[in-house]
Amino acid sequence: MKILALETSSVTASVAVTEGERLLAQSFRNSGLTHSATLMPMAASLLEQAGLSLAEMDVIAVAAGPGSFTGVRIGVAAAKGLAWPGDKPCAACSTLESMAWQCAHVDGEICAVMDARRSQVYSARFLARDGVLTRLSPDQAIGLEQLCAQAEASGEEQLLVGDGAALCGQAFQAAGVPARTMPPHLVYPTAWGVARAALRLAQAGELVSPTRLTPEYHRLSQAERERLEKTKGRKGE
Repeated sequence: MKILALETSSVTASVAVTEGERLLAQSFRNSGLTHSATLMPMAASLLEQAGLSLAEMDVIAVAAGPGSFTGVRIGVAAAKGLAWPGDKPCAACSTLESMAWQCAHVDGEICAVMDARRSQVYSARFLARDGVLTRLSPDQAIGLEQLCAQAEASGEEQLLVGDGAALCGQAFQAAGVPARTMPPHLVYPTAWGVARAALRLAQAGELVSPTRLTPEYHRLSQAERERLEKTKGRKGE
């Protein structure tokens, strides 16, 4: 099974092609350029350089959230566009699970965490054993204190991955929760992690059609929150 995977949920962007668990090709950028301008050229160039075609892909996978609202929208829209002509099945992958797969070779509890601003983080915890992940908590937008409490209750060292690792590490240290951050090349999300998460979805029969591929934000956007606050304010007048 060949999977074309896209990752645009944070400041980085990447595209990968895998066959099973084997990485065939990957392109990664952390240049600060807009994902909408770089993603599709990256995908086209990667396929060309790898001697592959879109028609050969069996699944189109994407990090569907949580993460940057704009980044997730760009990734999902691109995945739908790539899958639609051939009606290829899609994998809507958890960004947090995708990051955890990058560290699944290290046994222990993995805490995938992204900075969600407004004193919150997006986080999910996993147990890695012999290269297999077991989910310990759902994807959620929570406060650092609540996450610290969850990690402390486990009594295990937490392996931190994601752009919120430094922020989370400081909070864990202050709370006395044992934790260490994964090496820099494993901290950022990558398309390989998305492809690995997609393989699990495919094996579980959880792929979706292009029309059913949607983002999973896990909380309202800033614009939606502001509109809701204005609506509540008018009702209170």
